[in-house]
This record gives sequence, structure tokens and C-alpha cells, in this order.
Amino acid sequence: MTDLRKDGYDVVVVGGGAAGLSGALALARSRRSVLVVDAGSPRNVPAAGVHNLLAREGIPPVELLERGRAEVRGYGGQVVPGEVGTVTREKDGFAVALTDGRAVRARRLLVAAGAVDELPDIPGLRARWGRDVLHCPYCHGWEVRDQAVGVLATGPMSVHQALLFRQLSADVTYFAHTLPPGDEQTEELTARGVGIVHGEVASVEIDGDRLAGVRLRDGTVVAREALVVASRIVVRAGFLAGLGLRPAEHPAGIGQYIPADATGRTEVPGVWAAGNVTDPAAQVGAAAAAGTLAGAQINADLIAEETRQAVAARRDPFSAEPESRLCEQAMGDRRHGI
Repeated sequence: MTDLRKDGYDVVVVGGGAAGLSGALALARSRRSVLVVDAGSPRNVPAAGVHNLLAREGIPPVELLERGRAEVRGYGGQVVPGEVGTVTREKDGFAVALTDGRAVRARRLLVAAGAVDELPDIPGLRARWGRDVLHCPYCHGWEVRDQAVGVLATGPMSVHQALLFRQLSADVTYFAHTLPPGDEQTEELTARGVGIVHGEVASVEIDGDRLAGVRLRDGTVVAREALVVASRIVVRAGFLAGLGLRPAEHPAGIGQYIPADATGRTEVPGVWAAGNVTDPAAQVGAAAAAGTLAGAQINADLIAEETRQAVAARRDPFSAEPESRLCEQAMGDRRHGI
């Protein structure tokens, strides 16, 4: 097990996916002490490959993360397995407690813990998730081109999904399930040649190791080779409750997210967010880019703080604050009370 720094870190990154590792890489290359705490449960682990990632098209998700961890470590960053349980505010940063009892201090926090896909309670869906039960035409669409595709209505984005997948296949069926389309949506689907099947879906049919069809409550089975489902996004952010930072409902109605500005800065000073925790629709490339940007912004924020401290020390080299810091560095717990 990697030894953790007793004097804390400039930045603790919660989450070792594309966003977290990219942020850590930018920080480590800026000579920041950085710790990545990785729970080891990436959202895309069921997928066979990562797509739309330039020069790494089709790379298995596990391999991509292995390379990323090695790169961060190569610049002096630490990556450890674990799960963050709580984060609390301290005078000069944060106390980060892991669920296994370990604890570290951080001056800044980058939240990149990702999200979980909640699927409808329909037998068979979860087992096929990321294989032939899909959600994103850009992540998986090419792989099911020209196949018999079904789209299960689960929320406000389902009709949009059907129209997107119609670009990839001429055989697309919209299963109205418990959300029948309105008149305008029906006209759009019909105009594009998308069939509409009414009736509640009971289960998916599996033949061997492949999706074979969709079974309705009345027993009817509609043959399909792939099924598109819009999941509800639930972010991994319970550990932020002590900071007063809680998930909000996403404006698009797709689930939760942590609000942040374009740089990843949240409403809590010192806390940034990147990846699916703040942008549920971000693919790997976008999540990585957001992590890099957040890392750069955190480094700039630390530099601004350090510059303020340096100016203050130059103006008054014998004030109580620099004296206290010097004593702490020299004597630790044996320092005097200034």
C-alpha cells in the first residue's frame, strides 16, 4: 500500500477515471503534490472499447486507465485504491477521510468521482448494459449500424435518441412503454420511418449471449438486435455533504449533477468538479479535457494564494502568521503557541 504524505497534498483528486487522471496529470506536471483516490468502478467498464477518442479509438477502458495511472505516477503523482467517505473544511483546506480509516489533508479538491446509470426495473437490461443495451449513439452507434434497433421510452430524451439512432439504421422501433409520445413527437418519428409499439415492456429476450427481442406485457415479442435506454444519472457525491455541496437535478431531466462553471469551479471555495459528476453527457475525451482544464485552474488558484502569502511575508516578515508556519515546519507538534 502506498504511503500517504503526512503533511498533506496540494490537491486530492476523488476519482481515477479520465477526468480525474487528466486533472492529476496537469497538476503533477506543474510540480504539485497530488493524490488520486480511485474507487475502481468506472462508469464505462462494461463497454468493450472507448470511442471518439482521437489516436486511441477502440482502446479498452481498463487499458486506457492503466496507461493514465502510469503517466500520473511518472510525474510524481500518487494513485491509490480507496473510497472517500467524508470531506470536511479545515482552516487551510480540507480533511479527506477514506472509508478504510486513512485520512489526508488537501489544500484543494478535484471531484471526479463520476456517476452511476440507474436503469428501469426490467429483467435482463442490466446484464446486457454496455453490450447490446445501449444509450449513446456516439459511444456505440457504429457498432449497431444497420441492425434492428429498439428504443425504450424512459424519459424526455427518448424520442431524441430514436431520431439519432435512425441516422445509423433504417430499422428503428420506438417502444412507448409507460411514456407514449405526444402528437408532435409521433409525427416526427413517423416522418423518419421509426415504428412505434405501444404497450408496457415486461422483459428483454436473450438467445445465447445476444439480445434477441423485447417482450411486452401481453406476451408479444418484437425481434430486436439492440435496445437503446436512457438511464437516470446518479452522481457519486455523498462524501461532499459535509461541505454543503449536494447534487442538483439536471435541467435536461436526465438525473443529477454537481453544478460548476466552465472551468469546473463549484460554489464551494477550493472545490472543483470535472467529468460525468458535473457533465453527465461527457464522453471520455470531453471528460479528460474538463479534468485538464480544472487542474490548470486549481494550479492557478494555488499560485494566486502563494503569491498573496509571499507579498504579505515580504511586507511584514516578522508577523504572527509566517512565524507560526515556520515553527510548525521546524517543530511540528512541539511548536509554541504563536
